[in-house]
Amino acid sequence: MIDVKKKAQELNDQIIKWRRTLHANPEVGFNTAATEKLIVDELGKMGANEIRHGNGKRGVVALIKGGKPGKVLGIRADYDALNMTEDTGLPFAATNGNMHACGHDAHTAMLLGTAKILMECRDELQGTVKLIFQPSEEDGKGAPAMIEDGLFENPSMDGIIGLHTGSLWNGFKSGEAGYRFGALMAASDWFTVTFEGKGGHGATPHLTIDPVAMACQAVNLLQLVVSRETSPLDSAVITVGTIQGGTMPNIIAPSCTIRGTIRSLSPETRKHLEKRLKAICTDVAEALRGKASITFTYGPPPLINDKGMTEKMKAAMEDILGADLVHEVKEPTMGGEDMAFFQEKVPGSFFFLPATYGDERDYPHHHPKFDVNESVFWIGPAVMAKFALSWQ
Repeated sequence: MIDVKKKAQELNDQIIKWRRTLHANPEVGFNTAATEKLIVDELGKMGANEIRHGNGKRGVVALIKGGKPGKVLGIRADYDALNMTEDTGLPFAATNGNMHACGHDAHTAMLLGTAKILMECRDELQGTVKLIFQPSEEDGKGAPAMIEDGLFENPSMDGIIGLHTGSLWNGFKSGEAGYRFGALMAASDWFTVTFEGKGGHGATPHLTIDPVAMACQAVNLLQLVVSRETSPLDSAVITVGTIQGGTMPNIIAPSCTIRGTIRSLSPETRKHLEKRLKAICTDVAEALRGKASITFTYGPPPLINDKGMTEKMKAAMEDILGADLVHEVKEPTMGGEDMAFFQEKVPGSFFFLPATYGDERDYPHHHPKFDVNESVFWIGPAVMAKFALSWQ
């Protein structure tokens, strides 16, 4: 039996090289040709089965067929970056106006490391591992696109796992790992509401129908949906991020638009928040003699970890790190993650791998100075390979 931990530690330098190459050449959304070529080339060198890429397919999928019969496990990593300028000062910093500011470069490098380990012990592997390299996570479009392209077919999957690195949850140090049963990340939805009225001079407001007043009333009332209509034990967020109306201080504009996001941890709360958003904006507009046009866009659903899969994930973590370095994530984050689309389809477990420094080098995700501690990269492949070898 291969020593997964030792093999992963030996691979850490290679994982770092992959990550730095990806980091220096970040690509956004589905415009990821160079990233996908690197992944396909490396999987080809390893001898992975049935590498699927191109021909209308979005993302990269490959199979590792084990030497023993069994189920099919998906292991997913995202690989898209953000359209922002990097300010880390790293020798391999990106210079093309994009940046890996969320750890996706590390996720991809770790999945390549996982593939390398599993290829070397495929005779011991039960069933098949489906390697899933996904674009366009940041806008929530990548996972639905891969599903549409037939990700869950040929072969179908019985379960799926993945990880997020960086600094998403407080109270963890590098070298540790975190799991959580149930909701780990929130549904992430978006709304745009345009209030329409009748413009006019600011000195004669009685001759107008003021859409800015409608927007202000709606914003205030939306805050009460969370504070007075949602259980304090059921986390929810309604944030209005922009309000745009008018061009001059003495003119009442004919329209005003608000845009924002809604976050929730349960399907029931998600539906309630959508319903109340629409009702409040419509009713406020009508009460003030105007009208509201509402666009509601669904993002990823809540990311829910399956209990059985997460018990096995916890066991794999403890086997690699020891129980003292494995902790439960106490609270979910209200950030979204489109891995949730996959975990709606099959039981899954998504875990947290801290990769912080513990000093002034630590910055939050999506910050121009964001970086990750490369010394702990080996933990991700070790845990995922151990899970793949033991989950059945």
